[in-house]
Amino acid sequence: MVSTPLLDTVNIPADIRGFSREQIKQLADEVRTEVIDAVSVTGGHLGAGLGVVELTVAIHHVFNTPEDKLIWDVGHQCYPHKVLTGRRDRMRTIRKGGGLSGFTKRAESEYDPFGAAHSSTSISAGMGFATARDLAGKDGHVISVIGDGSITAGMAYEAMNNAGATDSRQIVILNDNDMSIAPPVGAMSHLLARTVSSGGYQVLRGAAKSVVKDAPRPIKNTAKRAEEYTRGMFMGGTWFEELGFYYVGPVDGHDLDALIPVLENVKNMKNGPVLLHVVTQKGKGYAPAENSADKYHGVSKFNVVTGEQSKSIPNAPSYTSVFGQQLVKQAQADDKIVGITAAMPGGTGMKIFGEAFPDRMFDVGIAEQHAVTFAAGLAADGFKPFAAIYSTFLQRGYDQVVHDVCIQNLPVRFAMDRAGLVGADGPTHAGAFDIAFMGCLPNMVLMAAADEADLARMVATSVAYDEGPMGFRYARGEATGIEIPENPEILDIGKGRILREGSQVALLSYGTRLGEAMMAAKQLEALGLSASVADARFAKPLDHDLVKQLADNHQVLITIEEGSVGGFGAFVLHALSDMGRLDRGLKIRTMTLPDTFIDQDTPANMYKQAGLDADSIVETVFKALGQELSEQAFRA
Repeated sequence: MVSTPLLDTVNIPADIRGFSREQIKQLADEVRTEVIDAVSVTGGHLGAGLGVVELTVAIHHVFNTPEDKLIWDVGHQCYPHKVLTGRRDRMRTIRKGGGLSGFTKRAESEYDPFGAAHSSTSISAGMGFATARDLAGKDGHVISVIGDGSITAGMAYEAMNNAGATDSRQIVILNDNDMSIAPPVGAMSHLLARTVSSGGYQVLRGAAKSVVKDAPRPIKNTAKRAEEYTRGMFMGGTWFEELGFYYVGPVDGHDLDALIPVLENVKNMKNGPVLLHVVTQKGKGYAPAENSADKYHGVSKFNVVTGEQSKSIPNAPSYTSVFGQQLVKQAQADDKIVGITAAMPGGTGMKIFGEAFPDRMFDVGIAEQHAVTFAAGLAADGFKPFAAIYSTFLQRGYDQVVHDVCIQNLPVRFAMDRAGLVGADGPTHAGAFDIAFMGCLPNMVLMAAADEADLARMVATSVAYDEGPMGFRYARGEATGIEIPENPEILDIGKGRILREGSQVALLSYGTRLGEAMMAAKQLEALGLSASVADARFAKPLDHDLVKQLADNHQVLITIEEGSVGGFGAFVLHALSDMGRLDRGLKIRTMTLPDTFIDQDTPANMYKQAGLDADSIVETVFKALGQELSEQAFRA
């Protein structure tokens, strides 16, 4: 007999509050199937979401969301949550232009009280919600779900230390899907978890506290520690207890008969922060994911039956792989080169380096601040550290870049992956700000690769440069397909290049918009305007001679960059002001990313929306000249 699909009856979490235990189990199976089917069409994050299906269903069954606040850390595991919170009909738009975000997003749903795509923010945010609730005299629960990787970051420790010193009710669910923290899980641990989270135990514990309430402090402290360590002997979690959390667990996160009663008990606890330790399996319930080394963390479209992913044949290697291969090549001749990454070895190309030099590659986990200062220490003792960190994640280590690297003028090399707009990951992962925030720092040398050949040159230049810190940025995705020199030359610091000579318009590009600038120059030529194209290569030190030459010999100067206002274009304007070139009739325009966050789409669509494609460059030139560009001419 075929069961009636329950998921078709669920629009919001309130619809499942009255479900029986058997119905909840059936619903979990249907949610898992729905997520697998949706991601097979769209691609995206899969393994993490499959690992929390039962947990997600159980939380929404037990708690009164959205009045109770449910905060997901990072958010790549939130697909089951989206299915249950009124977004099922849009799941096949996830990570697409105009569709659902791949992460939690406040503007998308009232069930997403806090947006997240960077890790380790959930406990801090949860404490904020809990404190706001207390100050407003309201009731309700705050639940933060954080993974065993995210909880290793310093911010999570800071939040737990702070929250543990209060009596404010806050629930933290540690989703341990790596078995890196959990002791064995079984019937005994389930029984203990259910017992110590029960109302009876809480009453007994409260009575014991009242007995020793007026006792001398040493006796009170001894009693408190005795109770904590007795529980710790059988259940673990003593470390969390030391931070002030009441520890419950570990509990099998896929066993709803064990999980739901514990969640109900935790919900009924009256005071203080609680940490519920749940053990799950990433990729649970889908054999290809369970058997994959990365548990299908991030996937392209795939065949549901076989698990085979659709792989497009690249026209060129990725910038990330070019960086990794070039660093290996340099390290073969220089044993002082070491690599550092913050939990992103594959995403930054450091996996390639680590396979070649396992003793010289260090993955420090989700700890960008530590990564930067660790690199500074290595540099201070004569090594050549390459800190390969996404531009968007380097924001998290900015104080260390300033205080530990630049002030001491230490030769740390920052390889900033994911420069510019990044497509499906959207605004949280865009590398929009590094030109501005790195370019303003004394002692910093800053480069941007226009193509893979120049990226190879910049890796070589970084190895050779030991006078201070240096950063170079490169885009996500495929490179241009041009040939990489066998022995990349070392660049002259602060010198750009002219690739095309013209007489009326100068296009000065910084980064991978160079290809669009070359296309724009050809369009301008067809429209009767002679255009030069230059590649700045360096934002700092800026090539003042090149800027002066372009300003003196052209009517129009356009700067083009894949970064925010306040970056390369601002540096050029400042230089021209110092040169006294802004009052000589030069028509100058800076083309940057707009002062807004651009939602996910294909990179091409995002750059068109940002006004940084070839057509937009041509249009900017005509506007600078005060001329109308007719639609007919534009299309021609």
